[in-house]
Amino acid sequence: MSRQLISSGSPFEKTAGYSRAVVDGDFAFVSGTTGYDYTTMTLPADVTAQTRNCFKTIEGALQQAGFSMSDLVRATYYITDAADADAVFAVCGEVLGEIRPAATLLVVAGLYKPEMKVEIEVTAKRR
Repeated sequence: MSRQLISSGSPFEKTAGYSRAVVDGDFAFVSGTTGYDYTTMTLPADVTAQTRNCFKTIEGALQQAGFSMSDLVRATYYITDAADADAVFAVCGEVLGEIRPAATLLVVAGLYKPEMKVEIEVTAKRR
């Protein structure tokens, strides 16, 4: 299988020179994904809604690549405020509770734009 580039349609992908995901063999590597709703190009203010949007975009990229959420083996969560961890974890539990990939949460000084509260990157392995 050759390398496959997956796009979410965000104009920033071409500008910044990255892909939403890259498939290489049996692995899909999904780039850090923030909480934008790419159909409306809006970012909700609420961290819970942003986290849900992250997973919606991630799931779309995985499906486009022929993977599913159940193929996830690794997840990294970046949040800008430790007080948001419980809200992010609640959504992670809803979405990934049965999948349970290896995961890391990092509290960072900031993301690309100050209104971004969460960014999630994942790796999937085709079963």
